[in-house]
Amino acid sequence: MSMTTRRHPIAGNWASLLLPIAEDDSIDFEKLGEEIDILIAAKVDGIYSNGTAGEFHNQTEAEYERIQEMLASRCRAAGMAFVIGACQPDPIIMLDRLRRATAHKPLAIQVILPDWWPLTNLEAVDFLHRASEAADGIPLVLYNPPHAKRVLSPAELSDVCGPCPSVVGMKIADSDDAWYAQARAYLGEFSLFIPGHHLATGIKQGVAAGAFSNVACLSPHGAQAWKELMHADIDAALEIEGRICAFMDSHVVPFRRDHGYSNAALDKLLAAIGNWGPVSTRLRWPYRFIGEQEAKGLRERARAMIPELFAQ
Repeated sequence: MSMTTRRHPIAGNWASLLLPIAEDDSIDFEKLGEEIDILIAAKVDGIYSNGTAGEFHNQTEAEYERIQEMLASRCRAAGMAFVIGACQPDPIIMLDRLRRATAHKPLAIQVILPDWWPLTNLEAVDFLHRASEAADGIPLVLYNPPHAKRVLSPAELSDVCGPCPSVVGMKIADSDDAWYAQARAYLGEFSLFIPGHHLATGIKQGVAAGAFSNVACLSPHGAQAWKELMHADIDAALEIEGRICAFMDSHVVPFRRDHGYSNAALDKLLAAIGNWGPVSTRLRWPYRFIGEQEAKGLRERARAMIPELFAQ
Protein backbone atom coordinates (compact mmCIF):
# COMPACT_ATOMS: atom_id res chain seq x y z
CA MET A 1 0.00 0.00 0.00
CA SER A 2 1.15 3.55 -0.58
CA MET A 3 1.91 6.13 2.09
CA THR A 4 -1.35 7.94 1.33
CA THR A 5 -3.47 5.10 2.70
CA ARG A 6 -1.83 5.16 6.14
CA ARG A 7 -3.98 6.32 9.04
CA HIS A 8 -1.40 8.96 10.02
CA PRO A 9 1.76 10.46 8.44
CA ILE A 10 3.95 9.75 11.51
CA ALA A 11 7.28 8.43 10.19
CA GLY A 12 11.04 8.81 10.24
CA ASN A 13 14.04 8.42 12.52
CA TRP A 14 13.01 8.79 16.16
CA ALA A 15 15.56 9.07 18.98
CA SER A 16 14.94 7.36 22.30
CA LEU A 17 15.13 9.44 25.47
CA LEU A 18 17.51 7.49 27.74
CA LEU A 19 17.59 8.19 31.48
CA PRO A 20 20.88 9.43 32.93
CA ILE A 21 21.01 7.38 36.16
CA ALA A 22 23.24 8.59 39.00
CA GLU A 23 25.24 6.24 41.24
CA ASP A 24 22.57 6.55 43.95
CA ASP A 25 19.95 5.32 41.40
CA SER A 26 18.29 8.73 41.07
CA ILE A 27 17.50 10.26 37.67
CA ASP A 28 19.86 13.14 36.89
CA PHE A 29 17.34 15.64 35.50
CA GLU A 30 19.96 18.24 34.68
CA LYS A 31 21.69 15.76 32.37
CA LEU A 32 18.30 14.70 30.98
CA GLY A 33 17.71 18.31 29.91
CA GLU A 34 21.15 18.42 28.25
CA GLU A 35 20.37 15.19 26.41
CA ILE A 36 17.06 16.53 25.07
CA ASP A 37 18.84 19.67 23.81
CA ILE A 38 21.49 17.55 22.04
CA LEU A 39 18.81 15.41 20.36
CA ILE A 40 16.94 18.54 19.23
CA ALA A 41 20.19 19.94 17.81
CA ALA A 42 20.78 16.67 15.90
CA LYS A 43 17.55 17.45 13.96
CA VAL A 44 16.14 13.94 14.31
CA ASP A 45 12.57 13.51 13.04
CA GLY A 46 11.32 13.21 16.62
CA ILE A 47 12.14 12.23 20.19
CA TYR A 48 10.19 9.65 22.17
CA SER A 49 10.17 8.96 25.89
CA ASN A 50 9.57 5.89 28.00
CA GLY A 51 10.44 3.06 25.69
CA THR A 52 12.14 0.00 27.18
CA ALA A 53 15.51 1.78 27.09
CA GLY A 54 13.81 4.74 28.77
CA GLU A 55 13.17 2.38 31.70
CA PHE A 56 9.42 3.02 31.84
CA HIS A 57 9.05 -0.13 33.94
CA ASN A 58 11.26 1.25 36.72
CA GLN A 59 10.20 4.80 37.65
CA THR A 60 7.73 6.44 40.01
CA GLU A 61 4.69 8.34 38.78
CA ALA A 62 6.22 11.62 39.96
CA GLU A 63 9.35 10.86 37.91
CA TYR A 64 7.19 9.91 34.92
CA GLU A 65 5.46 13.29 35.15
CA ARG A 66 8.71 15.22 35.40
CA ILE A 67 10.31 13.41 32.43
CA GLN A 68 7.32 14.13 30.15
CA GLU A 69 7.09 17.76 31.27
CA MET A 70 10.77 18.29 30.51
CA LEU A 71 10.55 16.60 27.10
CA ALA A 72 7.34 18.38 26.09
CA SER A 73 8.39 21.89 27.13
CA ARG A 74 11.80 21.70 25.41
CA CYS A 75 10.43 20.09 22.23
CA ARG A 76 7.57 22.58 21.98
CA ALA A 77 9.97 25.53 22.36
CA ALA A 78 12.14 24.10 19.55
CA GLY A 79 9.35 22.93 17.23
CA MET A 80 10.51 19.31 17.62
CA ALA A 81 8.02 16.45 17.26
CA PHE A 82 7.73 14.20 20.30
CA VAL A 83 5.92 11.03 21.34
CA ILE A 84 5.26 10.14 24.98
CA GLY A 85 5.43 6.53 26.11
CA ALA A 86 2.60 5.88 28.59
CA CYS A 87 3.77 2.26 28.78
CA GLN A 88 3.39 0.41 32.07
CA PRO A 89 2.77 -3.32 32.69
CA ASP A 90 -0.26 -2.45 34.88
CA PRO A 91 -3.29 -1.38 32.78
CA ILE A 92 -4.72 0.94 35.46
CA ILE A 93 -1.43 2.82 35.85
CA MET A 94 -0.98 2.86 32.07
CA LEU A 95 -4.37 4.51 31.49
CA ASP A 96 -3.52 7.06 34.17
CA ARG A 97 -0.17 7.81 32.50
CA LEU A 98 -1.98 8.10 29.18
CA ARG A 99 -4.50 10.62 30.54
CA ARG A 100 -1.69 12.72 31.99
CA ALA A 101 0.27 12.52 28.72
CA THR A 102 -2.61 14.07 26.76
CA ALA A 103 -2.06 17.40 28.55
CA HIS A 104 1.30 17.74 26.76
CA LYS A 105 -0.28 17.33 23.28
CA PRO A 106 2.35 14.94 21.85
CA LEU A 107 2.19 13.83 18.21
CA ALA A 108 1.25 10.38 19.51
CA ILE A 109 1.26 8.30 22.69
CA GLN A 110 2.89 4.88 22.83
CA VAL A 111 1.28 2.02 24.79
CA ILE A 112 1.98 -1.67 25.35
CA LEU A 113 -0.51 -4.45 25.94
CA PRO A 114 -0.76 -5.06 29.72
CA ASP A 115 2.02 -7.44 30.45
CA TRP A 116 1.81 -9.49 33.64
CA TRP A 117 -0.80 -11.88 32.21
CA PRO A 118 -0.89 -11.90 28.39
CA LEU A 119 -4.10 -10.60 26.84
CA THR A 120 -6.24 -12.54 24.40
CA ASN A 121 -7.06 -10.74 21.14
CA LEU A 122 -10.52 -9.76 22.46
CA GLU A 123 -9.00 -8.40 25.67
CA ALA A 124 -6.41 -6.49 23.63
CA VAL A 125 -9.13 -4.86 21.50
CA ASP A 126 -11.03 -3.95 24.67
CA PHE A 127 -7.87 -2.43 26.21
CA LEU A 128 -7.07 -0.39 23.08
CA HIS A 129 -10.64 0.93 22.91
CA ARG A 130 -10.37 2.13 26.52
CA ALA A 131 -6.92 3.58 25.81
CA SER A 132 -8.34 5.41 22.76
CA GLU A 133 -11.02 7.02 24.92
CA ALA A 134 -8.41 8.12 27.46
CA ALA A 135 -6.17 9.50 24.69
CA ASP A 136 -8.79 12.12 23.84
CA GLY A 137 -8.13 12.24 20.10
CA ILE A 138 -4.33 11.86 20.28
CA PRO A 139 -3.13 8.97 18.07
CA LEU A 140 -1.75 5.80 19.67
CA VAL A 141 1.26 3.71 18.68
CA LEU A 142 1.29 0.10 19.93
CA TYR A 143 4.69 -1.09 21.13
CA ASN A 144 4.92 -4.86 20.59
CA PRO A 145 8.62 -5.76 20.77
CA PRO A 146 10.21 -9.22 20.74
CA HIS A 147 10.36 -9.21 24.55
CA ALA A 148 6.59 -8.66 24.96
CA LYS A 149 4.71 -11.52 26.65
CA ARG A 150 2.76 -11.97 23.40
CA VAL A 151 4.44 -11.05 20.13
CA LEU A 152 1.66 -10.62 17.60
CA SER A 153 1.93 -11.65 13.96
CA PRO A 154 0.93 -9.15 11.25
CA ALA A 155 -2.50 -10.82 10.99
CA GLU A 156 -2.98 -10.67 14.77
CA LEU A 157 -1.87 -7.03 14.87
CA SER A 158 -4.47 -6.27 12.20
CA ASP A 159 -7.17 -8.09 14.23
CA VAL A 160 -6.27 -6.20 17.42
CA CYS A 161 -5.52 -2.72 16.04
CA GLY A 162 -7.89 -2.63 13.06
CA PRO A 163 -11.04 -2.05 15.18
CA CYS A 164 -9.34 0.85 17.04
CA PRO A 165 -9.08 3.88 14.73
CA SER A 166 -6.90 5.75 17.24
CA VAL A 167 -4.09 3.22 16.75
CA VAL A 168 -2.14 4.65 13.82
CA GLY A 169 1.15 2.78 14.10
CA MET A 170 3.15 0.11 15.82
CA LYS A 171 6.73 -0.51 16.88
CA ILE A 172 7.51 -4.11 16.02
CA ALA A 173 10.35 -6.40 14.97
CA ASP A 174 10.62 -7.28 11.30
CA SER A 175 11.73 -10.68 10.00
CA ASP A 176 12.21 -12.41 6.65
CA ASP A 177 10.61 -11.87 3.24
CA ALA A 178 7.56 -13.91 4.29
CA TRP A 179 7.02 -11.55 7.25
CA TYR A 180 7.30 -8.52 4.93
CA ALA A 181 4.72 -10.08 2.60
CA GLN A 182 2.36 -10.53 5.57
CA ALA A 183 2.99 -6.96 6.73
CA ARG A 184 2.09 -5.68 3.26
CA ALA A 185 -1.05 -7.84 3.24
CA TYR A 186 -2.35 -6.94 6.71
CA LEU A 187 -0.77 -3.72 7.95
CA GLY A 188 -0.69 -1.29 5.02
CA GLU A 189 -2.83 1.32 6.82
CA PHE A 190 -0.43 1.55 9.78
CA SER A 191 2.88 3.37 10.19
CA LEU A 192 5.28 0.51 10.97
CA PHE A 193 8.38 1.25 13.02
CA ILE A 194 10.95 -1.51 12.73
CA PRO A 195 14.35 -1.98 14.44
CA GLY A 196 16.63 0.91 13.54
CA HIS A 197 19.45 -1.24 12.18
CA HIS A 198 17.04 -2.78 9.58
CA LEU A 199 15.49 0.50 8.43
CA ALA A 200 16.98 0.57 4.92
CA THR A 201 15.63 -2.94 4.29
CA GLY A 202 12.19 -1.91 5.60
CA ILE A 203 12.15 1.18 3.36
CA LYS A 204 13.24 -0.87 0.32
CA GLN A 205 10.45 -3.38 1.07
CA GLY A 206 7.97 -0.49 1.01
CA VAL A 207 6.77 -1.43 4.51
CA ALA A 208 8.60 0.65 7.14
CA ALA A 209 7.52 4.19 7.96
CA GLY A 210 10.53 4.60 10.22
CA ALA A 211 12.20 3.47 13.42
CA PHE A 212 12.18 4.30 17.10
CA SER A 213 15.82 3.73 16.58
CA ASN A 214 18.68 1.93 18.29
CA VAL A 215 20.95 3.45 15.60
CA ALA A 216 19.93 6.86 16.96
CA CYS A 217 21.13 5.61 20.37
CA LEU A 218 24.56 5.12 18.78
CA SER A 219 24.55 8.38 16.81
CA PRO A 220 21.44 10.59 16.56
CA HIS A 221 23.01 12.81 13.90
CA GLY A 222 24.38 9.82 11.93
CA ALA A 223 21.08 7.93 12.09
CA GLN A 224 19.28 10.97 10.68
CA ALA A 225 21.78 11.35 7.82
CA TRP A 226 21.49 7.63 7.05
CA LYS A 227 17.68 7.83 6.94
CA GLU A 228 17.90 10.74 4.51
CA LEU A 229 20.32 8.75 2.34
CA MET A 230 17.68 5.98 2.05
CA HIS A 231 15.45 8.33 0.07
CA ALA A 232 18.33 9.48 -2.16
CA ASP A 233 20.34 6.26 -2.69
CA ILE A 234 18.80 3.12 -1.21
CA ASP A 235 21.65 0.87 -2.38
CA ALA A 236 24.25 2.98 -0.57
CA ALA A 237 22.03 2.98 2.53
CA LEU A 238 21.69 -0.82 2.37
CA GLU A 239 25.46 -1.19 2.16
CA ILE A 240 25.81 0.89 5.35
CA GLU A 241 23.06 -1.23 6.95
CA GLY A 242 25.13 -4.33 6.31
CA ARG A 243 28.03 -2.82 8.28
CA ILE A 244 25.75 -1.57 11.07
CA CYS A 245 24.34 -5.10 11.45
CA ALA A 246 27.85 -6.60 11.37
CA PHE A 247 28.91 -4.24 14.18
CA MET A 248 25.81 -5.12 16.23
CA ASP A 249 26.20 -8.87 15.66
CA SER A 250 29.91 -8.91 16.50
CA HIS A 251 30.14 -6.40 19.33
CA VAL A 252 26.72 -5.68 20.87
CA VAL A 253 24.43 -8.73 20.62
CA PRO A 254 26.94 -11.01 22.46
CA PHE A 255 26.29 -9.03 25.67
CA ARG A 256 22.67 -10.20 25.53
CA ARG A 257 23.24 -13.65 24.06
CA ASP A 258 26.24 -14.71 26.13
CA HIS A 259 25.89 -12.62 29.30
CA GLY A 260 22.14 -12.08 29.71
CA TYR A 261 22.06 -8.28 29.60
CA SER A 262 18.74 -6.62 28.75
CA ASN A 263 17.90 -4.73 25.56
CA ALA A 264 17.95 -1.51 27.61
CA ALA A 265 21.52 -2.30 28.66
CA LEU A 266 22.45 -2.73 24.99
CA ASP A 267 20.88 0.59 23.97
CA LYS A 268 22.69 2.42 26.76
CA LEU A 269 25.93 0.72 25.68
CA LEU A 270 25.33 2.07 22.15
CA ALA A 271 24.86 5.62 23.50
CA ALA A 272 28.08 5.34 25.50
CA ILE A 273 29.94 4.01 22.45
CA GLY A 274 28.61 6.96 20.45
CA ASN A 275 29.71 9.27 23.27
CA TRP A 276 27.44 12.09 22.08
CA GLY A 277 25.76 13.04 25.35
CA PRO A 278 25.59 12.78 29.14
CA VAL A 279 24.12 9.24 29.31
CA SER A 280 26.26 6.51 30.88
CA THR A 281 25.71 2.76 30.59
CA ARG A 282 24.13 2.67 34.06
CA LEU A 283 20.63 1.17 34.41
CA ARG A 284 18.51 1.60 37.50
CA TRP A 285 18.67 -1.18 40.10
CA PRO A 286 18.00 -4.14 40.07
CA TYR A 287 19.02 -4.35 36.39
CA ARG A 288 22.64 -5.07 35.54
CA PHE A 289 24.44 -2.77 33.16
CA ILE A 290 27.51 -3.09 30.96
CA GLY A 291 30.67 -1.39 32.22
CA GLU A 292 31.66 1.98 30.82
CA GLN A 293 35.09 0.59 29.90
CA GLU A 294 33.41 -1.81 27.43
CA ALA A 295 31.91 1.20 25.65
CA LYS A 296 35.25 3.00 25.53
CA GLY A 297 36.85 -0.12 24.07
CA LEU A 298 34.30 -0.24 21.23
CA ARG A 299 34.42 3.43 20.20
CA GLU A 300 37.27 3.08 17.69
CA ARG A 301 35.79 -0.16 16.34
CA ALA A 302 32.43 1.53 15.68
CA ARG A 303 34.10 4.45 13.92
CA ALA A 304 36.22 2.12 11.81
CA MET A 305 33.30 -0.12 10.75
CA ILE A 306 30.65 2.57 10.19
CA PRO A 307 32.42 5.92 9.79
CA GLU A 308 29.37 7.41 8.02
CA LEU A 309 27.44 7.47 11.32
CA PHE A 310 30.07 9.64 12.97
CA ALA A 311 30.84 12.13 10.18
CA GLN A 312 29.55 15.49 11.38
